[in-house]
Order: sequence, then structure tokens, then C-alpha cells
Amino acid sequence: MFAFKPDYEQAKARIDAFWEREVLDRPVVHLFVEKPPEKQIPLPPSHHAMPAERWLDAGYQAELALATLSNWDFLGDSLPVAWPNLGPEIFSALYGCPMIYGDYGTSWSQPILHDWHDADRLQLDWDGPYLRKLHEMTDALLEIGRGKFITGMTDWHPGGDCIAAFRDPQNLAMDMLTHREDVKALLVRLEADYFRLYDLFYHKLRAAGQPISTWTSLVSDEKYYIPSNDFSCMISKKMFDDIFLPGLSNECRFLTHSIYHLDGPRALHHLDSILSIPELDALQWVPGYRQEEYHRWVWVYQKAQAAGKGVQVLCNVSELEEVMETLDPHGLFLSVRDVPSREVGEDILKRLATWCAGRVSSQQAKPRGMIYDG
Repeated sequence: MFAFKPDYEQAKARIDAFWEREVLDRPVVHLFVEKPPEKQIPLPPSHHAMPAERWLDAGYQAELALATLSNWDFLGDSLPVAWPNLGPEIFSALYGCPMIYGDYGTSWSQPILHDWHDADRLQLDWDGPYLRKLHEMTDALLEIGRGKFITGMTDWHPGGDCIAAFRDPQNLAMDMLTHREDVKALLVRLEADYFRLYDLFYHKLRAAGQPISTWTSLVSDEKYYIPSNDFSCMISKKMFDDIFLPGLSNECRFLTHSIYHLDGPRALHHLDSILSIPELDALQWVPGYRQEEYHRWVWVYQKAQAAGKGVQVLCNVSELEEVMETLDPHGLFLSVRDVPSREVGEDILKRLATWCAGRVSSQQAKPRGMIYDG
């Protein structure tokens, strides 16, 4: 189906099992291995005068995606996915927030909601330049990637993160005390727009024969995405549960498959709330820079598995033994960093298959979601 992933159907079958907290021959494993220099093709040069021109050049970005994906081997269940990337605050830009594009893959928006009396003026521009650009970039990726790679959705960040972009996070933190009902009312409007927008691109991609994917390169033939609220690290559990948890629950009900992006130790006090969402499939825990050591966060993964959720685990090759000693393969998605070669990657897959075969056969009588003794 995709030339860059000849074994796509096998990988998709494992991902389908992951969504159900089941396991086939082994857990889902992402192993991205860069090809040797002599087998790589050069990336297209940029002749753009300003960073924004490069970001917004749909043809250039499509050529860059093709060249970049050509230079990697997608071992295990890694997938060649390219998506129209205009930065994590693009959803707010659809309402009028100016976008600033910098070098090195960074972008940010400028706040536009300076007074809550103006909240009703915020309207998604369905014919605006940024939404047109998302369509243009999606079309360019679909064309250049036909038969080669998967074209996914952009990084939406609706809900609380969008309002944080409207207001600036520090102002929104104060709004939790002074404008709670205004925030709730705006969340309801944003939710309706987001569901409509998601459906627009869902049907576009499915009509083009694509599975649904995005920056976390899992796939589904049905509605899949990564709910999140990075702003939540700034507020209490009580505020989060009152203001944002209902919308996140609605988002998980809207989607067929979901993996929540929990970002940083300051957001961990919301873990129980996130795991309480019945329709949520899995947890993506991101500890943050210089805090990635697996042993520090075993309890997070175990707690999620005990709640019946799948987990994405980011780990190094050297940490795999500890992962296998402490977690259940059911609903496990491993993203293994710094795999040095195809040979090492293939050895990892064999080790995980052997571990899984022994673990599953010895635990067949045990119910899903337990923290096993190993």
C-alpha cells in the first residue's frame, strides 16, 4: 500500500490490537533508523528569504517530506507519515491570531482576546488564508506521497490550549478565577468548530484512501487523534476537572480512538482525572527534557495500565529490559530512541516477540489491566 512501508498491513494489525488493549505477536514498536549516508538523497535547498515563506511553501514542504522520509527505514511498526505542519497554535490562527514563524521548526501565535467582552467576536474563518493553506499543503502531500507515504492531519491543539493562545497563558490562569463562566462558554463554541473542522479533514483524507494519522504516527481507519491540554500544568486539579475535563471527555467520545498527551511533571496531578475518561484508549506521557529516564516514571505507566488504558512508552535501547520486567504487553506502544542500526532494531523486535510470547502464554487466565508481577 505504501512503498516506504511494505509491511504496512502487519503494522496496522498490531496498532488495531493496541487500540483494544490486546496484543498479537508483540507490542507496537516504533524503531526509526536513518539510512547510511551513501543511501540517502539530498534534501531540497531552501531559497526562501524569510522563515514564514519556507513554512508556507506547500510545494517545498511536500518535496522536503518526500526526501526526508526517503532517508529513513521504518522498522517494526514505525510509519512514514507527513502532515501539514503550521505549528501547534494553528487552530487559534484560524480565528485571527497572527502567526510568527521562526527558524529551527519553531512557531507561535500572538494573543488577540484582550477583553472578555469581545469573546463573541471570535469566529473561525472558514475561508481564511490559514485554512486554505492547510488544504493546499494536504493536497500537495497527497499528490507527492501517493503510494509512498501516509498523509496525516495537522497539530490542532483546540480547547484550553487554543484559549491560552487567545489570551496568553498567564492571563488565562487569572481568568480561571475571574472569568470562569466566560471560559466555559467559549470552550463550547470552540468544541463545535473543532469537531466540524476535524470531520472536514477526516473525510478529505479517507476519500484519498488514507488512514487517519498525525504527529503521533499511529493509524486508524476511523477517527483518531491526540487530545491534550498543555495549559493544564498551570492550574489545580479542581479547576481542571470543572472547566476542561468535560470537554476532553466529549472529544474522546467524538473520536473512535484517542491517546492523551500528558506533558510534563507539573501536569501529573491531572493523571487520575485523565484516566477516569471511559472513552480514552491510551496515555502518552512526555516527562520533558532531561527527565526521560524510564525508571522514574514506571508508576505512571503501571497506573495507566491498571486503569485499563494503553500506554506509549518512550525509552532508550538500554531500558528495554526494565520495561519488559515492569509492564504488561497488552496495550503497550514502545517508542525506542537512538536505535543505531537496522541490525540492532531487528534484534529488538526478536527480543520483544520472545518476551511477549512467554508473557502472554503465562498470563492468559489473568484479566486485562492488572499490574502483573512478571
